[in-house]
Amino acid sequence: MIIDTDPGRQNAAAPAPAIELRGISKAFGPVQANKDISIKVEKGTIHGIIGENGAGKSTLMSILYGFYRADSGQILIDGKLTQIPDSQAAIRAGIGMVFQHFKLVENFTVLENVILGVESGPLLRPSLAKARRSLTQLARDYELNVDPEALIENLSVGHQQRVEILKALYREADILILDEPTGVLTPAEADHLFRILRNLRRQGKTIILITHKLREIMEVTDSVSVMRRGEMIATLRTAETSPQHLAELMVGRKVLLRVDKAPARPGRAVLEVENLRVVDDKGVERLRGIDLTLRAGEILGIAGVAGNGQSELLEVLAGIASGTGTARLNGEALDLSGRRSDGQTRRAAGVAHVPEDRHRRGLILDFTAWENVAFGYHGSPGYQKNALVMDHSAIMADTAAKMERFDVRPPDCRLAAKNFSGGNQQKLVLAREIERNPDLLLIGQPTRGVDIGAIEFIHQRIVALRDAGKAILLVSVELDEILSLSDRIAVMFDGRIMGERPADQTDERELGMMMAGMNGGVA
Repeated sequence: MIIDTDPGRQNAAAPAPAIELRGISKAFGPVQANKDISIKVEKGTIHGIIGENGAGKSTLMSILYGFYRADSGQILIDGKLTQIPDSQAAIRAGIGMVFQHFKLVENFTVLENVILGVESGPLLRPSLAKARRSLTQLARDYELNVDPEALIENLSVGHQQRVEILKALYREADILILDEPTGVLTPAEADHLFRILRNLRRQGKTIILITHKLREIMEVTDSVSVMRRGEMIATLRTAETSPQHLAELMVGRKVLLRVDKAPARPGRAVLEVENLRVVDDKGVERLRGIDLTLRAGEILGIAGVAGNGQSELLEVLAGIASGTGTARLNGEALDLSGRRSDGQTRRAAGVAHVPEDRHRRGLILDFTAWENVAFGYHGSPGYQKNALVMDHSAIMADTAAKMERFDVRPPDCRLAAKNFSGGNQQKLVLAREIERNPDLLLIGQPTRGVDIGAIEFIHQRIVALRDAGKAILLVSVELDEILSLSDRIAVMFDGRIMGERPADQTDERELGMMMAGMNGGVA
């Protein structure tokens, strides 16, 4: 059922919505990010907003939070026309926002972050005392337990997110906007977040949840609005729709929600790892004797809660961290010393790497798309005019072709990487690595922060690489993704492999037990 969002038809007797946007439009040069958008969000509800990357969700919420000014349109808060020229005006209007990438000072305590910008006077001690009392009450009311004296840098990502929510509540926000809040959370942390959101709703708070994960929409929201290419397509009661229907509205076509792939036909051993160990700079053993074999024409999925050694496994195999033990690629020993040149050596040997964190390791955000596509491969024959000079025109032409094949939007290779949405940034990294036709693809969190249409596309490209006889080592915290993509699944816990299963002979319950350190009877 599509809910009528025409403000002219509102029943005068009905309570005013917490938020009403009327005819919001916003353009950035020739790009129309939002086009005549009208939406109502009822008080005391959780309202989801979904759409592909670049659909205009974050722009719309940035207008509501005062980061951008709309070119036209009106904002009403509790039925009253409200001007929101900046974020301070949004805070005064009772709006708080939790961003996908947190806005915290890492070497400050929780208390110091909470009061930052809203100190009650020139002396910090009264502000800290007030905040400490308030945090105790908020933690009790909303299940937001976190140590007020802890340094942000020592907190898990899930606890850092709680601090962001506490900041908004401390500023007396009645409306809370969360932008892709589970993109950096483990499944357990995401479940805890949903409990917090339900507690907030019971206390009368209004929540807007921006996400691309349809399971989350179905689980936690009361209503959902769908955006596509800058326009509002529909607003529906969550109980009266389905993941498939929402996916079709988002993309404008039918979408496969599970990977369609033929059975694997494994060939020769491409990667052989024996007794691989990694010790970090604090002396903590992160990998504790990893043994695995990966064959041509198969996808080996590595499941596990983040922080159990998966990142270190990818990094040492990619040549950007050091370890001990042995690893062979196509029968040839790999250097595990982690020297600076190892990444280049790996690429020359046929290893491609899509890192878990595209911002820290996959891209230089201030550089253009074509420069990012050349990184690591700038010495390739097709990119060189001669031994000393790169052929920029050739690189740009190659990047434009890759962007077209991977449907990167906007298709402008001269645009800085920071100006692309997260999903399109991910496509740039995938295009750079996959199109080098590697023998071994190391890929971490391939669809983190990526919308449903791009997820389908990325999965298809990974399967196509497998079907071309390549070996793929996949790390993901998304169990649905691991089960859907993998041919075999190994589960990591505390730096060890707890067990291995054929993907078609296991389920989330068994994998979850191994992720918690119980081997489920595996020998």
